[in-house]
Amino acid sequence: MRIELAIEPGDPARPNEDYASVALPASGQGGSLVVLDGVTPPEGSVGCLHSVPWFTARLGGALGELSVSRRDMTLTEVLAAAIARTADAHRSTCDLSHPRTPQATVVLVRWDAERVEHLVLSDSALLMAGPDGEVTAVLDRRLAELPPAVRALRDQVRALPRGSAERDVAGRAYATAVEALRNAEDGFFTAAADPASAGRAVTGERPRADVAAVAALTDGAGRWVETFHEGDWTECFALLRKEGPQHLVDRVRELELADPDRLAFPRGKRHDDAAVVYAEL
Repeated sequence: MRIELAIEPGDPARPNEDYASVALPASGQGGSLVVLDGVTPPEGSVGCLHSVPWFTARLGGALGELSVSRRDMTLTEVLAAAIARTADAHRSTCDLSHPRTPQATVVLVRWDAERVEHLVLSDSALLMAGPDGEVTAVLDRRLAELPPAVRALRDQVRALPRGSAERDVAGRAYATAVEALRNAEDGFFTAAADPASAGRAVTGERPRADVAAVAALTDGAGRWVETFHEGDWTECFALLRKEGPQHLVDRVRELELADPDRLAFPRGKRHDDAAVVYAEL
């Protein structure tokens, strides 16, 4: 079995809000991987005493432990239990109803001798390769496929001069519109404090014989495909297989540095935290 992992902050001066882990039980029967992308709150956001890295470490740890110790639970049940456990850890000190309570995207994969189960919530990506080399991208597209009115606001922001007052006003309007869709009906969902969000995840399973390898990426690494258009998901998987996760992250950093003002490739942050797990089963 080949397993490789790379994780790197977007800014070395700030804590990394991504999380990645692999669990291989001592029994040798299967394993699981977890990749989380912590959601950076806006400046001045209140409601929780704890940081996003605090949240992702606890949620990720619970997911890793439960996914291998409770094989009787579905991955949806594992995520719901992990969210509840993490919420209980700060329920007495923090306002968990605040819309910006710490939260994260989730990719969770579990395998044994018979099957490979998967779960994806929000905009991190899971790639699954069959023995014939065909790659399937498992994506939760709800954040990318915002309502037309919200997409129009985004396009308006991008069309205005960077640094202008008009762009600032339009940017705030767009951010408000997106926030109204967070963990809301007809919007998009993340793992925050409500275990019910687990039921919104994209899930599935395949026979173990149909899966040769998997890769999980936060959107900071997925920029190779979705922002910089270096190739499609199949080509991204081929790069991971040949060169490994660190090479992919390094290439994303090169592309970010080549467009420091985000003019050629518009994106919310100049650099983003990036995490990748690649596993040949």
